[in-house]
Amino acid sequence: MNRKKLLKGLLLAGMVLLWTSAGYGEEKKLSDVAELSYVNTGGNTDVTSVSFNNALKYVPSKKASVLWKIGHLQAKTSGAVTARTYSSDLRGDYKLSDKSYTYGIASWLKDKFAGLDSRYSLGAGAGYHLLNGPKHILDSEAGLNWTKEERTDGTDDNYPGGRLFAAYGYNLNDKNKFLQTLEYLHDFDNSDNYLANSETSLISALDGNLSLKTSYVVKYDNKPATGKKDTDTALTVTLVVNM
Repeated sequence: MNRKKLLKGLLLAGMVLLWTSAGYGEEKKLSDVAELSYVNTGGNTDVTSVSFNNALKYVPSKKASVLWKIGHLQAKTSGAVTARTYSSDLRGDYKLSDKSYTYGIASWLKDKFAGLDSRYSLGAGAGYHLLNGPKHILDSEAGLNWTKEERTDGTDDNYPGGRLFAAYGYNLNDKNKFLQTLEYLHDFDNSDNYLANSETSLISALDGNLSLKTSYVVKYDNKPATGKKDTDTALTVTLVVNM
């Protein structure tokens, strides 16, 4: 079976599973978190930036959960598009104990301004809750990935790899929390080809289901496409809606 069709099928199956399960059972099995950011500046340079992220979570049992994330970012400078990305991530988790769990991931990314027509990835691994709160939360994960890249210059690559991930959270008080995530992705076929992602964020609860999220994201590609920069950064202030 074509790997691209397989990945699209997995994403579609996850979407159908999540939506058709809404309202099933007495407990709340389906939840959604939407994030929207818009920036417009004028003067010497007109800059417009819009980003949207949505995370839909389905919890069929006390041990299992499915999370589907989609994202889009677009920026224009003086009317010309200077950034445009699309992403989709489907993840399933299964609890082994109060501390340990396993996971599976299927993801897709499109970022032509970074030289990527499409990047597909399938992976699985295990995680461990080092700290479970209430003030401090610390998770660590390790796993294996298979990645296929289709670049805008007509070249492509596919390779097995490894993944290391850590997430730290600190609940400052009832309304404010700090989050830091770090992810490292390594190409087993080429040790010079690796990615590193970081997100630092502060979330402040507003009235009702609304929150304000300030985040700084860094994405590093040690072997970017020809003529492209190795580091992308983004500082955003986002309105978060919890449903």
